Amino acid sequence: MVSSRRLLYFAYGSNMFTRRLRDRAPSARPFGIARLPGHRLAWHKIGRDGSAKCDIRETGRPDDFVWGILFEIASAEKSVLDRAEGLGCGYEYKTVSLFAQGLAIEAGTYYATHIDVSLRPFDWYLSFVLAGAREHGLPSTYLSALTSISAVNDPDVDRRKRNLALLQGA
Repeated sequence: MVSSRRLLYFAYGSNMFTRRLRDRAPSARPFGIARLPGHRLAWHKIGRDGSAKCDIRETGRPDDFVWGILFEIASAEKSVLDRAEGLGCGYEYKTVSLFAQGLAIEAGTYYATHIDVSLRPFDWYLSFVLAGAREHGLPSTYLSALTSISAVNDPDVDRRKRNLALLQGA
């Protein structure tokens, strides 16, 4: 059971990649693969860098679902994660009901409030999402859907290098 000093966080985008999440919340420990029913993954959250980031959109249809990773993080690190995610400036936080390890569980997650459906993700961002999906063994059909996403190169060469270095463990 999770103590009051730790919380459950559902990651479905770049934070699925444990190294990226630990860069923001060092205490993050994977709890397991999770499935959020009645939602779909969208790539339309307006990032601070002007590119698309992941979002979950509620559909109400039980056949729609988003795969992700359930993490435990220290409650004291939530404010740092909130800042990294842009809480109040594009993302809000809510509690969702999902399934992990055969259990119905409630966890916190972020959802977009500023969207633009014409945006595409930067290549390095998509690489973080794919790396997290592979790291944790998300279903191959879901991974195939993720690999079909069209990305664009980041015009900020230094930002691209920094993110690729984190992705590669440098």
